[in-house]
Amino acid sequence: MPRPPSAMRRHILDSALRLFAEHGFKGTSLHDIAVEAHCSKASLLYHFAGKDAILTELLTPPAEGLSGLRAELAALDGDRAVEPAVAGYIGLAMRFHLEIKIIFAELPEMLGHPVLAVIPEAVDELADALAGRSDQPRARVMAQMVIGGVAVTVASDLDVDRDTMRAELLRGALRTLGHTTS
Repeated sequence: MPRPPSAMRRHILDSALRLFAEHGFKGTSLHDIAVEAHCSKASLLYHFAGKDAILTELLTPPAEGLSGLRAELAALDGDRAVEPAVAGYIGLAMRFHLEIKIIFAELPEMLGHPVLAVIPEAVDELADALAGRSDQPRARVMAQMVIGGVAVTVASDLDVDRDTMRAELLRGALRTLGHTTS
C-alpha cells in the first residue's frame, strides 16, 4: 500500500525517473535510487515496496493522461478531432518525455506492465482522432507516423527549448496530417 505523499517520496520518484530514463528500468537498482535520492535503502523501502512500485507510480500519471485525452476526443467527430488530438498528444508527450524514454528503452516488457494496459486501445483511438476519423489508408498511416514521430522526438535528448519543441511538433504533426494551424 502506498505511503502518504512526502518530500522524500517525491525526491525518490524524481531520482528514479532520472535513473530509469538514463540507465533503463533493468539497469537501475534500488541501491542506485537510494544513492541518487540521498537516502538509505531502508528509507526508500519505507516509501515503496520495491522498484516495480516506483515504476508503477511513475507510469500512472501518463497512463491517466492518455485516458483523459481519449475521453476528451471521443466527443469530437471527423476533422474536428485532429487539432485537439495533436495538441493533446504533444502536450502529454512533452510532459512525460522521460517516462516515454523509459517505456521505449524496454518496450516489450513495459507494455506488459499493468498500468500501461490502457495504451494499445487509447493509441488506437488517438490514431483515429488524428486521422480525422477517416478509414483511408493515407490518413491512418500519417496518424501512426505522428504518434511515433512525436514519441521518439520527445524521448530524444535534443537540445531545443520546450516552447520551440512544442511549436515545431505541432507544426510538423499538423503538416504531416495535411492540416494547417488554425
